[in-house]
Amino acid sequence: MSRLLACLLLVGVCGLPTVEAQTTGKNSKPAPIGKPALTSGGPKDYSSKNFLLHTDLSEDDAKELLVRLENMLKLISTYWGRPNRQVIECYVVKNLANWPEGSLDPRGLQSIQAQAGVTSTRKLQSSTGAFLAKSIVYAVADRGTPQHEAVHAYCGQSFGTTGPTWYSEGMAEMGQYWKENDASVNCHPGVVEFIRTTEPKSLNSIVNGNEMTGDSWQNYAWRWALCHLLATNPNYSPKFRPLGIGMLAGQKVSFESVYGPSAKEISFEYLFFLKHFDIGFRADLCAWDWKMKFKHLAGPTPQSVKIKAKGGWQPTGCSLKAGTTYEYLADGQWNFSKDADEVTADGGPDGRGKLIGVLFNPEGYELGASFDLGAAGEWTPDTDGQLFVRCQEPWQEINDENSGTITLKLKLKGKGASLGNSRGK
Repeated sequence: MSRLLACLLLVGVCGLPTVEAQTTGKNSKPAPIGKPALTSGGPKDYSSKNFLLHTDLSEDDAKELLVRLENMLKLISTYWGRPNRQVIECYVVKNLANWPEGSLDPRGLQSIQAQAGVTSTRKLQSSTGAFLAKSIVYAVADRGTPQHEAVHAYCGQSFGTTGPTWYSEGMAEMGQYWKENDASVNCHPGVVEFIRTTEPKSLNSIVNGNEMTGDSWQNYAWRWALCHLLATNPNYSPKFRPLGIGMLAGQKVSFESVYGPSAKEISFEYLFFLKHFDIGFRADLCAWDWKMKFKHLAGPTPQSVKIKAKGGWQPTGCSLKAGTTYEYLADGQWNFSKDADEVTADGGPDGRGKLIGVLFNPEGYELGASFDLGAAGEWTPDTDGQLFVRCQEPWQEINDENSGTITLKLKLKGKGASLGNSRGK
């Protein structure tokens, strides 16, 4: 131990006000917690396998929090492939009046007064790179902050660092929302409202901007959105986990070195996600298929492709020309709920289940407005583009209850035999 160099690292400063604090204004600090009358006999200690909790929460609430923390720790330690090294100590404060003066570290007290949280990690490291680390969490007793900070504590104790800001805070935000075997969006509704009504923040400004931990909950929202997309979209998730582990392990890896060749695709899907996501959105089901080869229709033979109800925009393999009329036929049935009746590509009375289309411009990675197709008809596009189609369904409701496929056939009008059952469009 004489060769160990002791250093104090503040590796997980959350500084994240709760979403409800948004009303104080973008650059304003939330009002500090007041000092109402003492409501209990002071903080008590509760423990579980991986956590020691000092808190003035009720016994029932403290035990419920420990269950959530243990469940979350199981998920994140499985994801990162490292068991928790030692017990994580947490100070979780509901009412500062219940805490004797001097019972909280000054940094923890300051953060809690700001209705936020902070994680302090003391790291002892040898000249060979081996280390021992001990993390302590200080958090206000809201629904998400203790779990957010516990992610920092786990990373600090397991890796000695939490990684660059965008990854550290984005993954900590994910940690408080993760559910086992559930890839759907499960964030605070205020995060959805903010992102859906705000000018998108660029990928470059998130991963390369001069940002710091504890800046604002709005910046945390952008980091969460990027990490959620990369962690759940099958186009990017296989590389995201090793990228994160590499950054935590101090390897010379970066967002650019891993995803540079896919920059256009990631930028497109990132903006698409920000525009369409909501609670329940499944990035794994709505991922874009970038591998399909597209070609212009020629001759009398129709192009045939199967389209799933359980999916977002799906490629047809057909590149369409403006001013050219095409004939199509969609055969089969699908449904959008286990309790719903099957429908054809014409959909139900409310329009759900109808086959709809959109044109994608591969040169500028631009997406046009969607349009109705239905089970059969003719259609003449106004612009060139690659045809993508899907089952009409609210984006956040595309899930495992959607089932069935239809077979779409598409051909040039006037070439070869008619597909039949056409209704002029």
